[in-house]
Amino acid sequence: MSFSTTNGTRGARQPGGGFLPRLINRWAARRARAGKKFFEGTRALVLTTVGRRSGTERSTPVTYFAEPGGTWLIVASAAGAARNPAWYYNLAAHPDRVRIEFDGQTHDVVAEQLHGDERERAWRRISDESKLFAGYQAKTDRELPIIRLSRR
Repeated sequence: MSFSTTNGTRGARQPGGGFLPRLINRWAARRARAGKKFFEGTRALVLTTVGRRSGTERSTPVTYFAEPGGTWLIVASAAGAARNPAWYYNLAAHPDRVRIEFDGQTHDVVAEQLHGDERERAWRRISDESKLFAGYQAKTDRELPIIRLSRR
């Protein structure tokens, strides 16, 4: 299935790309690469995508949920913003040009958006494991996309 989640009409405000958000992202990326935990005991990975228009690599720390069988789930929550995060559109444009880093490891992966029953099962697990994501969903009227990352 395709990457097909549209933006919503309401949601949390997102910070701009100023100095402080960039500093926080660099800090979070270092922690993710080292395998350290974050808020509520969650773990993050560094997601590297290829810009859909620029063709430039972009790296972003995101929370992940390990699945049996060696795949990972990520949620395009943007902390409950009305708009999907930019990396979601980069994944849609280049789902086979993705890299992840965490715990001192690097993996080339393929991205696939979950839909239907598969998405619902994944969402139940994610929202049970992290109340943060249930809160993000409550802030926006868009359905938060769930992406499975599988090794290439």
